[in-house]
Amino acid sequence: MPTSRADRRRATEARILDSARELFAEKGFDRTTIRAVAAAAGVDPALVMQYFGSKRELFTAAVQAVPVPPAGADTDALVDQLLATLGLKLGGLPEGTLAMMRSMLTDPAAADHARGTLGRQIDSVGAALPPSATDPELRAALVVSTLLGVAIGHQLLSLPPLRDAPAEHVAALLRPAIEALTAPPR
Repeated sequence: MPTSRADRRRATEARILDSARELFAEKGFDRTTIRAVAAAAGVDPALVMQYFGSKRELFTAAVQAVPVPPAGADTDALVDQLLATLGLKLGGLPEGTLAMMRSMLTDPAAADHARGTLGRQIDSVGAALPPSATDPELRAALVVSTLLGVAIGHQLLSLPPLRDAPAEHVAALLRPAIEALTAPPR
């Protein structure tokens, strides 16, 4: 049980993000409300706004944050969190995020923003890999790029096999590849 004020704040923020991830993945951006996230997290809606500012900022934090499992945890927790984030992205991205993704190949500012966001995700995944993992930054970049590619194929290109498959099925098929990239060496 968190004891310090900072520990309680981090625990509350994590609870809000976990609830947001679940609801955004289930209902998409448009149908998820701040009130619903707050209720699921057991907090007041004003607290969600205080922590995250707006629904769009909450979504951005939920999508970008790759929770790092506690030290000593096996990679199954990391794989579960990565695939849950993919489910969130396949549940529907807000127009602002889609616009940035559409623009990242032609607009230098959008490319810089995407590079920075993806760089932070790569750093977070790399930090969560077992200390014995070889090439942790490359492995993390491959994981993040794979998940990004699936999101682009689903959200922007509307590729029928990705568009028509349930997020859980996509995640189940991807699981062995993500596990291979995140597993400790044998």
